[in-house]
Amino acid sequence: MIQIQWLLPPQPLTSSLHHHRRSLLFSSRRRSLPPKPSSTLTFSNVSTKYFGFRVCNCVNSERITEESNEVVKVRAYPFHEIEQRWQKFWDENRTFRTPDDDELDTSKPKFYVLDMFPYPSGAGLHVGHPLGYTATDILARFKRMQGFNVLHPMGWDAFGLPAEQYAIETGTHPKVTTIKNIDRFRTQLKSLGFSFDWEREISTTEPDYYKWTQWIFLQLLKRGLAYQAEVAVNWCPALGTVLANEEVVDGVSERGGHPVIRKPMRQWMLKITAYADRLLEDLDDLDWPESIKEMQRNWIGRSEGAEVDFHVLSKDCQVTDAKITVYTTRPDTIFGVTYLVLAPEHPLLSSIVSESQQNIVTLVDEYKEVASRKSDLERTELQKEKSGVFSGCYAKNPVNAEAIPIYIADYVLGSYGTGAIMAVPAHDSRDHEFALKYNLPIHWVITSDECCDDFEKPYSGEGNVINSSSSTSGLHINGLHSKEAAVEVINWVEKTGNGNRKINYKLRDWLFARQRYWGEPIPVVFLDENSESETLPIPIPIPIPETELPLTLPELDDFTPTGTGDPPLSKAVSWVNTIESSSGKPAKRETNTMPQWAGSCWYYLRFMDPKNSSQLVDKKKEMYWSPVDVYVGGAEHAVLHLLYSRFWHKVLYDIGIVSTKEPFKCVINQGIILGEVQYMASKDKDGNFVSADSIHASGDHKQERIPDEKVTKSGASFVLKDNPNIKLIARAHKMSKSRGNVVNPDDVVSEYGADSLRLYEMFMGPLRDSKTWNTSGIEGVHRFLGRSWRLIVGSPLSDGTYKNQTLVVDENPSLDQLKSLHRCIEKVTDEIEATRFNTGISAMMEFVNTAYKWDKLPKSIVEPFVLLLSPYAPHIAEELWFRLGHSTSLAYESFPKANPAYLKDTTITLPVQINGKTRGTVQVEVICTEEEAFKLASLDQKLSKYLEGKIVKKRVYVPGKILNVILERETNKVASR
Repeated sequence: MIQIQWLLPPQPLTSSLHHHRRSLLFSSRRRSLPPKPSSTLTFSNVSTKYFGFRVCNCVNSERITEESNEVVKVRAYPFHEIEQRWQKFWDENRTFRTPDDDELDTSKPKFYVLDMFPYPSGAGLHVGHPLGYTATDILARFKRMQGFNVLHPMGWDAFGLPAEQYAIETGTHPKVTTIKNIDRFRTQLKSLGFSFDWEREISTTEPDYYKWTQWIFLQLLKRGLAYQAEVAVNWCPALGTVLANEEVVDGVSERGGHPVIRKPMRQWMLKITAYADRLLEDLDDLDWPESIKEMQRNWIGRSEGAEVDFHVLSKDCQVTDAKITVYTTRPDTIFGVTYLVLAPEHPLLSSIVSESQQNIVTLVDEYKEVASRKSDLERTELQKEKSGVFSGCYAKNPVNAEAIPIYIADYVLGSYGTGAIMAVPAHDSRDHEFALKYNLPIHWVITSDECCDDFEKPYSGEGNVINSSSSTSGLHINGLHSKEAAVEVINWVEKTGNGNRKINYKLRDWLFARQRYWGEPIPVVFLDENSESETLPIPIPIPIPETELPLTLPELDDFTPTGTGDPPLSKAVSWVNTIESSSGKPAKRETNTMPQWAGSCWYYLRFMDPKNSSQLVDKKKEMYWSPVDVYVGGAEHAVLHLLYSRFWHKVLYDIGIVSTKEPFKCVINQGIILGEVQYMASKDKDGNFVSADSIHASGDHKQERIPDEKVTKSGASFVLKDNPNIKLIARAHKMSKSRGNVVNPDDVVSEYGADSLRLYEMFMGPLRDSKTWNTSGIEGVHRFLGRSWRLIVGSPLSDGTYKNQTLVVDENPSLDQLKSLHRCIEKVTDEIEATRFNTGISAMMEFVNTAYKWDKLPKSIVEPFVLLLSPYAPHIAEELWFRLGHSTSLAYESFPKANPAYLKDTTITLPVQINGKTRGTVQVEVICTEEEAFKLASLDQKLSKYLEGKIVKKRVYVPGKILNVILERETNKVASR
């Protein structure tokens, strides 16, 4: 949709020429003439130019001057000049620099607002990225104006796989790519006017930064929280490398589609499980989304139960020393156990299966091979069909001495619990499905509290215990409720030596090693004699002295995987071979690197003191700025980054580095901005369009994208313009290059300005909701900014420029003007505090609409409005502030405060009844006499017709509530014929 704008000529026209110009253009389009020369009309698919007219978009236009016949760009307001000027001003004057410790007035309140810092990719930003950054910037600017010391920094999470993959493909060193990408991100962020303190900028790839990441690792190592273990990892033989879980899709590598298997390798682990209870308990006091807290609770997965030992039976059914320990949260169901299940990677499996027949050994080996190619997610998917294989062995149920078969199934994970479960098919849906498939017994031992037991389906709830008594073991729990029975079973297994009480967690220790080059080196060495010893399968790590930090990455030209599982750093032979400091003996450096998560676990602390070379963070600065008051980022980081950061913070708290138990006081998850709606039509095998509501019955079909101009809306559906019977599929997707729906913010800023982009992203809807991008939607907020500009500055001159002065006057405002202003102040303030930014913008739009009706614009009204606008649209606000006569930035001006005196309504709507029936209302002052109320009712056009010529018998008046006028009733006379 475009507009044709009627342009005033530089000199008056004769009426005939005036009419000629209008009629030539508009009558040909079958539209009525504009009522006056300053109006605009909107057309579709129009492209024309005649005299002083120019086709333009809805908010910016071009005009042709009659003196020179030159095209002059007429913008809604001169954002292209304003934004560059003020960004340069902020940089040169260090406007948003947070003072250092010796300059900081710590008597003032602090506000630390932080974004989850980005990974700088070569693609740069798309319009979805600034959503959270704009929200934090509004809060930062708002708090500065409220007198807070504000810390609002930005940095880069720049280690990781993407830069390394690019290096492998192009031969470009990851550092070169990273620096280039950071420069691009920084330029884009600055173009949007974010008030970051760029003097505190950090990158996780800089040695001055990762020196302290390595230092934290050494503290973990000292306290036994970092250790090495043989762990099953995702190994891709074709790529010759270990892959992270997110790099494996449906059992194959995301890059290349190669088969991936689970392979045990020596890995570094961090003992996050040691902090499981604290991570769980301290969630309650956090101002976080409840959904995020619940995700962390589920991820930690604390449960109370028992570990029970089931001894393996020999071929002649004798009890052996080998035992399978299972963890159960339902010891009350132990009499219902009819088989055991081991994970394919269970360490005992090879020894017990070897005693079986060869055909069983072969089946087990084949099953293990298949299971090794599946991810944990695939294996535990509830909807998938259960599979397994009999081990050929049996175990003894300790409570009733029954021999129960031992199966191997991939729905049990070796990484959870003990890697083995006692299967109770009567009371667990997965066990029940497995038992039906393999024809295994099902014993019911719990009845529900209701009387409608269905012994055909598994019942997983609690209830009364049945069929659970044994004279052999001496355990009798029949008739007890589940909770009581569980206690009795736990007491029995502990008393008889068959198990013990146990608290378990789903949370696993953090796999902390990567077989990559582009990451933080792990600051340990191994003595050559240790690594060669046959008695030490895992060599003893020796930490390097803290004085030797940072241990920097060696320069490498070849970043490709070795193909053997050894990390690329093993190629840096002269770096790997070293001398251990304390003994002077030959040693080798660790060649694994830290994962990308490492640097992002603690970066919020470094922002407090980014240039400190002797400490991770100065104690005084940390005590002032901690914790982060508001932390904004995506919900996808709920159980990884946020959990890891909390773990590291608690360790640092324990060793006295930080003063708070938690790093982030409030977390806000911004929604996702989806790409613009795309329209897809279905075609059958003959190439004919098929309506979307009938594709299921039409057999095979292909989809074809339909351009927007060929689509129209029909009712609730979108259809083809040329064939309305063909309904289309309309869907918005997450922005990605592969879908071709990425919108570059640079393009939006060029066309509409940064302030319009900021404002639109906040106006699209609630911050926490996902929204669909619509480029045409930005025109509305751009128009609002243009109206605000012209309200204060005036209309453009004939050459498209604006006068330097404003239209404001130094006169006292009216009461109505004060009311409008202070209502706007109250609304905008409340909505920023509650991060309801979209409704704050609506309040300012309403104020501008009202202000256009005023004859005069007092300066004392305009200045507070400009300050209200400034957190949202800082460039235009700074320029207006300057034009209002101020020589300094408004960044630290006091944010307006609403005066309660102007928030009270002095008038009310008074219902008026005639003879007890409500006939209308009148606006009256809060303090209004009966006579004044009656006079207003008599003058009201609607009410006066009921009163005219009538005799008032009496009036009933309740101040502020109602006025009831009782009239004399007329006697109707019927004429006689």
